[in-house]
Amino acid sequence: MSLRHFNDSLITASLAWLSENQSDAAHDLDHVLRVVATADKLGRAEAAQLDVLLPAAYLHDCVSVDKRDPRRSQASTLSADAAIQWLSQQGYPESLLPPIHHAIASHSWSAGLETTTLEARVLQDADRLDALGAIGTARCLMLGGQWQSELYHGQDPFAEQREYDDNRYSLDHFFVKLQHLPGQLKTVAGRQEGERRWRWMESFIDQLKSELPE
Repeated sequence: MSLRHFNDSLITASLAWLSENQSDAAHDLDHVLRVVATADKLGRAEAAQLDVLLPAAYLHDCVSVDKRDPRRSQASTLSADAAIQWLSQQGYPESLLPPIHHAIASHSWSAGLETTTLEARVLQDADRLDALGAIGTARCLMLGGQWQSELYHGQDPFAEQREYDDNRYSLDHFFVKLQHLPGQLKTVAGRQEGERRWRWMESFIDQLKSELPE
């Protein structure tokens, strides 16, 4: 669980490098810093190796690919490759590079890769937790606006008599994907936090329902 190699100077350098490469509003530096903070908290609770986990968390989205880009499933592997190249140039210990690469490559939902290490599972949980709670709600609605989606179906907001369509309606995404995330998290600490955040989202949905016309 020790942190010996990923020091303050490397953190500063990684943030400067990320600032030159980030363009996706959903995966900006604020997202990175939230994932880092969550990964650090979960990693300490799960006794993960922080010299693997934290550089992976900082660099997990260093290559930006829009969620609607056909290359989206390759984004995490592209980020893993770029991160390892950058860390190698900084003189980071070679023995730590393969597990960092795996953690980054396997964290993504769209990549479909199995997480075979604790650090990979923690990073994946931390990244998915950013889609839950108040932040997750804000991100979902922000992206819906960016993609020109409607907030909800005017005649059937909760899809009681239609199929969900989260490409068209932002509210549908809560039920198509987000409600399932807590049960898919892979660490004990991650699942506990995921359930807490989903309960908040349920209260948001209940409040929204109470404000819509009947």
